Amino acid sequence: MITPYFVIIPLFAAFLIALIARKKENIAAGIALIVGIILCIMSIYSFVLLSGNEGAIYYHFSNWKAPITISLVLDYLSSFMLIIISVISLIAIFYSLQYLNHYTGKWQFFALFMLMITGMNGVALTGDFFNLFVFIEISLFSAYSLVAFGCEAEELEAAFKYAIVGAISSTLILFSVGILYSITSSLNMADVGRLLLNEKSKVIYLVYGMMIVGFGLKSALVPFHAWLPDAHPSAPAPISSMLSGVLIKVLGIYALIRVFFNVFGAPQIFLQIILILGIISMVVGGLMSLMQWDIKRLLGFSTVSQVGYIFLGIGLGTPLGILGAIFHLLNHSIFKALLFMNAGAVEYALDTRDMKQMGGLSKKLPITSTTSMIGSLSISGIPPFNGFFSKLIIIIACIQAGHPIYAGWAILISIITLAYYLKMQRFTFYGKQNFKKIFEKVPFTLKTSMIILAGLCVISSVLIIPGIKEVTLDKVTEVILDKTKYIEYIKPLILGGR
Repeated sequence: MITPYFVIIPLFAAFLIALIARKKENIAAGIALIVGIILCIMSIYSFVLLSGNEGAIYYHFSNWKAPITISLVLDYLSSFMLIIISVISLIAIFYSLQYLNHYTGKWQFFALFMLMITGMNGVALTGDFFNLFVFIEISLFSAYSLVAFGCEAEELEAAFKYAIVGAISSTLILFSVGILYSITSSLNMADVGRLLLNEKSKVIYLVYGMMIVGFGLKSALVPFHAWLPDAHPSAPAPISSMLSGVLIKVLGIYALIRVFFNVFGAPQIFLQIILILGIISMVVGGLMSLMQWDIKRLLGFSTVSQVGYIFLGIGLGTPLGILGAIFHLLNHSIFKALLFMNAGAVEYALDTRDMKQMGGLSKKLPITSTTSMIGSLSISGIPPFNGFFSKLIIIIACIQAGHPIYAGWAILISIITLAYYLKMQRFTFYGKQNFKKIFEKVPFTLKTSMIILAGLCVISSVLIIPGIKEVTLDKVTEVILDKTKYIEYIKPLILGGR
């Protein structure tokens, strides 16, 4: 059974690195890279495997049966998230091989990185609420440490803020899980969903509110976003790419989708709240990005804005809206990871993040400049790059759902996005040279990682082609929209275990 190994392999790797690689840090990097390759192959294979298993694979530990046992559920949605986690993680690990030359304690970095992957994979696969909380905490404690990895004052302060916000959000989630348990006497997600089908208690609205705030904080959804522009710029570049590209999507957006669609049945009040907060996030994140001169802080606020697009699609609750949201979630993982790696390469070369001290880098750093332009055009929604298609789908979905004003906001913010990324290109790679010299050449692993992600910005657009879409994105969309399939698949196992 492939499912538990998504958790077991990176967890074992983390302990193995801590045990044998303290004095031989190249071994730590090698173990991390091998694990990254294995998980990448496994995640792609898992998506293919589902076609022969009625779209879902259920795994439970020990001889206990559902809903008492610890359970893992692999369906098209969780497999889709596993692919995103593994692909971006593998590229980030490869990027880190030479990026970490200026850091000490490389084995600690890779051990924490493996723990973060363990937690994210667990979140994507878990079938019960308590272990959802446990895996979230494993990811977050690793992320806090990785944000503070450089041990500079700015990094420690950012990690502290991140930890405080993370503690608040996790507490809200844990309390909401406690309330659910008091109502249903179960922690299994499918079982809770089954028991809530006829639940009339108004206490459930308290659970909705606490989970929206809790997962909203982890998603950096406005007004729960204040931690992100500090945490992401302060972290090492490969961690910034993981935080913005993957972590907030798995711990926040994916968890919110899984719980509210597959367990709660997408209540209308949830969709309305998410729709409004998505629009606000788009606007606030876009306007704040315009005012930034710290290149990584600009990217941080940009993440807030792009998360708004994803929530806009989710809030529509229509098949086309969900399709656009899922596609944009994938695309944003690719081009935001790329842009943070671009920023990391620039900082590696110049030892600054201030765009006013850059300029004219296109000739000095041609690969970084070219891939950054591709990432900028992708996130701005310029064809033929992937961001154009996902944004277009969301805009069409808004019009189709009778919300042309929301479509107008999506178009306007996309124009604003193009404006601040052109500003970034102008002051970083073109115009007058404001730096004295290049301190370090950009290493091979950094260049290669950026080239791969730039290629994915184009290649991932094929997922929208008819014939390919039906066997990829449509499968994921169906899992989200079929509000009872998740329950019905596991229902016989649950009833058999009682």
